[in-house]
Amino acid sequence: MAQGATDPRRQQHYYVPPPMPWPIFGSMALFLMVLGGVFVMNGTSAGWISLAVGAMVILYMMFRWFGDVIRESESGTYHGWEDMSFRWGMSWFIFSEVMFFAAFFGALFWVRVMSVPDLANLEHTALLWPGFEAHWPSAGPAFAEKFSPMGAWGIPAINTMLLLSSGVTVTIAHFALKQNRRGRLNLFLFLTVALGVLFLALQVYEYGHGYADLNLKLTTGVYGSTFYMLTGFHGFHVTVGAIMLSVILARCLSGHFKPDHHFGFEAVAWYWHFVDVVWLGLFIFVYWL
Repeated sequence: MAQGATDPRRQQHYYVPPPMPWPIFGSMALFLMVLGGVFVMNGTSAGWISLAVGAMVILYMMFRWFGDVIRESESGTYHGWEDMSFRWGMSWFIFSEVMFFAAFFGALFWVRVMSVPDLANLEHTALLWPGFEAHWPSAGPAFAEKFSPMGAWGIPAINTMLLLSSGVTVTIAHFALKQNRRGRLNLFLFLTVALGVLFLALQVYEYGHGYADLNLKLTTGVYGSTFYMLTGFHGFHVTVGAIMLSVILARCLSGHFKPDHHFGFEAVAWYWHFVDVVWLGLFIFVYWL
């Protein structure tokens, strides 16, 4: 075979889609959103228009691009090599999310184990913050207002039970799909979505309670900022996961997926289990300890 030529067997078995405009649409949308964000942060109200247009364009791009992928999958275009590519892609995506949360947990660890004890040593307290004590939860020595930390055994414990239950229901749905039991699949996938939505509703109530009754805000020193940073980004991931599960549920109701060909379902299940594991870490290190 001549140098640079393509093995015909590889070309036959690995599907290469035709050129499509969606990456360009996505780049334009991100540019508009970044530009709008710059304008908003500099006090220009017109930046909100750029942000809104960018958000609409990226939603349109995702809807059309994902729709193309779904049609290609349902038409039997994808086989073993494409499936392997999708699995590697989803694995690296989840790994990047692991690193994302690892950075935030690392910030929490550094504050609790290093910064707060160091600020309470004799040199710092004598010169800068007399009377500051090394304890957690702490908003830091410069925060003067009183606040109450969020307890672990109310809504957070209920939300833990809800997410763990949703991990069970999505697993049952997965086994039902592999057994081609469509009714059981649809029921337990619906329960998974419902548990995720209930989790988000309770978290919204928890945030309202924190702001109104506990004086716990993003501005409540280092405790408030780390609390809302970790739980807020996790809540965003639950929202994304619930949307993904809703799309998968709609596809299941439309008869998509086969017992031996359903990586779209598996990818979302992987993501949902990742969200469950992260919440366990949050419950232990943010709420409980």
